[in-house]
Amino acid sequence: MAGERTTTGYRPGYGASGPGALTPDGCSVELYRRLPVRDEPDVIAAVAPPGARLLELGCGAGRVTHPLVERGFDVTAVDESPAMLAEVRGARTVCSPIEELDLAETIPVVLLASFLVHAGDPEVRRGLLRTCRRHLAEGGVLLLQREPADAHDNLPRERHEPGFTTRIVSSVPYAEGVRQVRAEYVFPDATWTQTFLSRPLDDEDFAAALAEEGLRPVERLSTDGVWWRAVAA
Repeated sequence: MAGERTTTGYRPGYGASGPGALTPDGCSVELYRRLPVRDEPDVIAAVAPPGARLLELGCGAGRVTHPLVERGFDVTAVDESPAMLAEVRGARTVCSPIEELDLAETIPVVLLASFLVHAGDPEVRRGLLRTCRRHLAEGGVLLLQREPADAHDNLPRERHEPGFTTRIVSSVPYAEGVRQVRAEYVFPDATWTQTFLSRPLDDEDFAAALAEEGLRPVERLSTDGVWWRAVAA
């Protein structure tokens, strides 16, 4: 996640609307504070040793951080947004862009969730994965979250959950190999929109992207192909 919105506006291709602090990549602090945790803690806990040290890159407001802390993991939570990190409890927090992070230490479990591996800019993706590799302990695991294979198909679509509705409104070509996605989050008292860039990756593209930074996918962790375990190549 990136830092708060500034007078220079959003990053190219990104945008947002809604109440509260909005980051240049379209993330709302209040929205991310409200969103429920899903299967992330279960997936992570099934792979990570109990009580392991875990580096969470792009932690946002702690939606996944807090359940991991409750399960006994020793979490270092990284985000570029001070407002996001102000919501995080029970973890060591580090305010830094992911691409620039260098803790001068290695950690057994590194987490790159929120589909960050699909960054529209290949240089940004390389920086993210380089940070993962730099901090991965010998014999450690990298846990990544990929987009579903149909993420950009059959739009618009919506999902109703207790208290709010999520709509993926559109996914349109933005640049070669890059889509611009618009999402809406509708609550009874507020609505947020988020526009962001995504570079779809098939299995071959995904493996090639990891290989560029000395990593190797070794196991699909969910039947939908969203969660993967990777190791140092």
